[in-house]
Amino acid sequence: MPVPITPPVTVDVIIELREQPGAIVLIERRYPPLGFALPGGFVDVGEKLEDAAIREAREETGLAVELRSLLGCYSDPARDPRGQTVSAVYVGTAGGTPHAGDDAAGIRVVQAAHITLPLVFDHRDILDDYLVFLLTGRPAPVRPGKVTAAIP
Repeated sequence: MPVPITPPVTVDVIIELREQPGAIVLIERRYPPLGFALPGGFVDVGEKLEDAAIREAREETGLAVELRSLLGCYSDPARDPRGQTVSAVYVGTAGGTPHAGDDAAGIRVVQAAHITLPLVFDHRDILDDYLVFLLTGRPAPVRPGKVTAAIP
């Protein structure tokens, strides 16, 4: 059987800071597309999604993240201007002070409900879904290009 051609798999993490209720961590991207984003990146071959999320969060923010839940999977072919990707997005918690590293040129700690920074990819949609999750304890309704996880 021929090997299927599929889009790369990525992970993103909404990092809630234990010391600052309502605050999450955004990175300022070092490479195009420029702007602010959730910490994340590509899954390595042989790596579990959860391990990739923890690794990427540590590389870009210096934080040891404990994953709390899977928010959803995002798959709109236009979500990344560099090419189609599929992303598993997690919600996690961490303590301490984040520091920019790896692909992050900077760090911003922001209140999730009041983000006015220019976000890249589909991260505004993801954060809107996160706010629904915070208010209701349930994933946001499915829209084209997004598969919602079953969050208990």
